Amino acid sequence: MNEWVGSCGKTVETDAMLDALSTKFEQILKKLRGQGVLTEQNVTEALKDVRLALLEADVNFKIVKDFVERVRLKAIGQDVLKSLTPGHQVVKIVWEELRDMMGGERAGLALQSAPPTVVMMVGLQGAGKTTTCGKLARLFKSQGKRVLLVAADPRRPAAGDQLSALGRDLGIDVHRFDQAQATQADVVQICRAGVTRGREQGFDLVVLDTGGRLHIDEELMGELAAVKQAVSPQEVLLVADAMTGQDAVTMAGQFDQRVGLTGMILTKVEGDARGGAVLSIRAVTGKPVKFLGVGEKLDALEPFHPDRMASRILGMGDVLSLIEKAQEAFTVEQVEQAQQRLTANTFTFEDFRAQIGQMNRLGSLDQILGLLPGGQQLRSAIEGDKPEREMKRVAAMIDSMTARERRDHTMLNGSRKKRIARGSGTSVQDVNRLIKQFLSAKKLAKAMTGAGGRRQLAQLMRSM
Repeated sequence: MNEWVGSCGKTVETDAMLDALSTKFEQILKKLRGQGVLTEQNVTEALKDVRLALLEADVNFKIVKDFVERVRLKAIGQDVLKSLTPGHQVVKIVWEELRDMMGGERAGLALQSAPPTVVMMVGLQGAGKTTTCGKLARLFKSQGKRVLLVAADPRRPAAGDQLSALGRDLGIDVHRFDQAQATQADVVQICRAGVTRGREQGFDLVVLDTGGRLHIDEELMGELAAVKQAVSPQEVLLVADAMTGQDAVTMAGQFDQRVGLTGMILTKVEGDARGGAVLSIRAVTGKPVKFLGVGEKLDALEPFHPDRMASRILGMGDVLSLIEKAQEAFTVEQVEQAQQRLTANTFTFEDFRAQIGQMNRLGSLDQILGLLPGGQQLRSAIEGDKPEREMKRVAAMIDSMTARERRDHTMLNGSRKKRIARGSGTSVQDVNRLIKQFLSAKKLAKAMTGAGGRRQLAQLMRSM
């Protein structure tokens, strides 16, 4: 067996979940960095604030107590208190403890050397289990894997219909029950047949979308245990709603005790969840969070990296995830073509519009800033400016141009500008401002890519 570590998926939305916690941690640690010399007293006072911040984030009380004690023992050590930069040392300790609390290292999925790898998805109704099956299948397909989805919930035919619709949208095969003959006793047989088909037809991955309930009961657990015994899956992943906080942690413990889990996928982390489940679940259950569902779209599934999440909580950003997103949004050929057009001075509004579309694939500006070190302060600085709205207005104005106008901006006289303004719901002044911004961006980009770019860029920035 080998370990597959996914690197694609949209890493953006979790900032909404942890914004409040991240802001509090930044304030606490900023005070520590400002201390010339740390004493046991000011470390203790800071850790009281850390404890309160974690409890408000709905982290398990026992986990908070143990976390604070570990940090305290390390932070009041002689090497730290006498360090030239004791505040930064404490920040490092807090980061390490947060990382370790969430699992330490990225937990990938174990792929069989002899396929198919069987992934059994379990969970209660309403957590987004069927949609998550589709997201996981899409993620593996993007990695060049052949995936078979198995609809294994004959009690709820709508689940099979939903999975079939997802399969059609993704171009992925779906194995499902005969609805006319389905009974509660068919579940194990359906899963066996799906795994057999996956083996015989050379699929790399078989994902079982098992049945759920509104709450945990003996019938559900017995059914899941029977399926697990029949098909021996390599992964048993619990799909849980992060919005339920510590209830998700408790549920994970129950599923693990009765069925046996290998990991977790937390969904709806883009909502108002306070982060308690993400921070507590590994420490309480011993099972790693493997993915985060960060939105409703099928590409909104992100691999979970404890070290990166710890950095984001402490306001250090997540540059690695931003780089991965950029690599997914921009191909090497696209970057080279854009650079060539800039150098040759043939960059047009068509190119400008394409760049806007590719930037949108990275997520909103607010989300991108959340992945940068100090992003909280940057977001506060532009709060109220609504940059996304401005981007939409720019796109609407360019879309209102003819193909010739997009290729040659010098054609844009007064009457053409009026027509573009009417077509995009803007004003002539907006169109003039767009042209000015386009020419400035074009000049700036050429300065950065041309010979002597650094000197030209410095001159341009001074003039601006």
